[in-house]
Amino acid sequence: MGLSRELLDILVCPQCKGELEYRPSPEQLLCRVCRLVYGVQENIPILLVDQAHTLETGQ
Repeated sequence: MGLSRELLDILVCPQCKGELEYRPSPEQLLCRVCRLVYGVQENIPILLVDQAHTLETGQ
């Protein structure tokens, strides 16, 4: 199913307020500015900086 376009349009990175890129598999949101990846569980974005992980080089 994934996140709705309306929700994706209003979500921003909680750290820098930058745009988030949606990745469907595995479902996650990526901030290229902060290089943080936020998880999505049961169609709920987990936008907590302390629970995000760092984007690995080469992605």
